Amino acid sequence: MLSTLLAFLGACTLIAASPGPSTVLIIRQSLRSRRAGFLTVLGNETGVFVWGLVAAFGLTALLAASEVAYDVMRIVGAVVLIGFGVQTLRAVRRGDHSWQDDADPRVRSGWASYRSGLLLNLANPKAAVFAMSFLPQFVPEGAPELPTMVGLAAIWAVYEVGYYALYVWFVHRLRGLLSRAGVRKRLEQVSGGVLLLLGVRMAVEG
Repeated sequence: MLSTLLAFLGACTLIAASPGPSTVLIIRQSLRSRRAGFLTVLGNETGVFVWGLVAAFGLTALLAASEVAYDVMRIVGAVVLIGFGVQTLRAVRRGDHSWQDDADPRVRSGWASYRSGLLLNLANPKAAVFAMSFLPQFVPEGAPELPTMVGLAAIWAVYEVGYYALYVWFVHRLRGLLSRAGVRKRLEQVSGGVLLLLGVRMAVEG
């Protein structure tokens, strides 16, 4: 069981290290404040755990088998990504890129940050299908499948909270450099552009 768990955590590390929409959003929110970044992480990992539960109960097989359901989720996910990208680019254009401290009342609410991470994850059908194919590989032979997969989903989510918290910490440590207006504006433009392109790609791919 220990060797299986170590292999599972290694796989979780590789998954988290792969660049994707969640990584971009977490970094973008961390540019706003450490609190916003961490709450975005919590929202994202809530989504990971939800998809893990859905996979454990076998419901993601229905999504994988239904082309219509998958396409609907794919379009919804594309709209969410494009929305985040456009929102970011519009904020840059308005010049709304000043640094805000965690205690500043102007910082977006914790719920908004949490919701953005949760929504982005739940709107991604690939996350659902991936959970269905990923978790069963680490269920030891003879172990009860449902409780084991639920436990693995919980470990996956908690592990990624710690992993992505390092991103939030790192961005905060670089606050002095990133607080320069030109650097901050460029990072916001890049993150907004990446989210927009990822959304367009999700919309046009089959």
